[in-house]
Amino acid sequence: MKKLNIQKIETFTSRNISVVRVQTDDGQVGYGQIAPYHANISALVLHQQVAPRVLGKRSDEIASLVEMVIREEHKFPGSYVCRAVGGLETALWDLLGKRQQKSVCELLGGTHREVKVYGSSMRRDISPQAEAERLLRLQEQFGYEAFKIRIGNNFGNDVDVYPGRTEQVVAEVRKALGDRTAIYVDANSGFTPQRAIEVGKYLEQQGVVHYEEPCPYPELEWTKQVADALDIPVTGGEQDTDLAQFRRMINMKAVDIVQPDICYVGGIDRAMQVAKMAQQAGIPCTPHAANLSMVTVFTLHMVGALSNAGPYMEYTIEQDSWTEGLLDTPLVVRNGAVRIPEGPGWGITISQQWLNQAQYEVSEK
Repeated sequence: MKKLNIQKIETFTSRNISVVRVQTDDGQVGYGQIAPYHANISALVLHQQVAPRVLGKRSDEIASLVEMVIREEHKFPGSYVCRAVGGLETALWDLLGKRQQKSVCELLGGTHREVKVYGSSMRRDISPQAEAERLLRLQEQFGYEAFKIRIGNNFGNDVDVYPGRTEQVVAEVRKALGDRTAIYVDANSGFTPQRAIEVGKYLEQQGVVHYEEPCPYPELEWTKQVADALDIPVTGGEQDTDLAQFRRMINMKAVDIVQPDICYVGGIDRAMQVAKMAQQAGIPCTPHAANLSMVTVFTLHMVGALSNAGPYMEYTIEQDSWTEGLLDTPLVVRNGAVRIPEGPGWGITISQQWLNQAQYEVSEK
């Protein structure tokens, strides 16, 4: 009897995306994806550091395989190994779902449904007035009940894009969308604690309901200072890859909402472990999903299985050229919600044309 061992790991890679295809010795295949951005480097890590450790191993022992790789590659902790193994892990979940004729959501104990989403802006190079106008147009077109906007600047050390923009964009968006729209903000590690608290007090006055990554994300003590000083929920975790760091973050109450990224943290099982830690601490989990590659598909399935999911899931409003044409049937927002794809595995099909145009590499037993 065949043991359903991993026989072949293939990658189809562009600069920003690497699709992973796993094949077992009975010919079954599953598709996953490495985290976007410099995915070509992560694909090299997958073939050089991950594949030699998993080829020939059982394809259905997903969690133990991932933890074995991370343990054995302990001299290379962090982002690239977790991104690479996350590509393998998500492909193995797809394969398992297809083998059992269940969706990943069902394998995780969830049910198919529509998931309410918040429209996530990725732009700081836009005037407050223009941002407010485009969000209003999108609300009228797609029925979004919530939006996230960018304040501060990436690791800005209190330097805004230009003086006063943070306050201006929040005020303009609130004025345009009214009190019934939930407003989230993301500072992307932009502030020191003093400035973060000052901004947070203003956000509370404007009725903002989500204050993401106010301080540089490695500085948990800084973030805790902000969370302790404010009533607005402070959120974070998207950049973190170490489960021990998530445990510290949650136990010290540095955040009020935890936000693992499935592709950054090393796959859906590790993201679910973070969600479970958060649930035990009584806090919500709102996973990070910042583009329309497969990470948003993965996150839909995860949210469908979470009992402590936030009221809205992240869904980008940007049209990135590097994600175009990836999926044969793109996701669709209707009435502010996206339906979890149905069918075995992830319930989606990767475009053969996209695969044909990508750089190909294979590791096999």
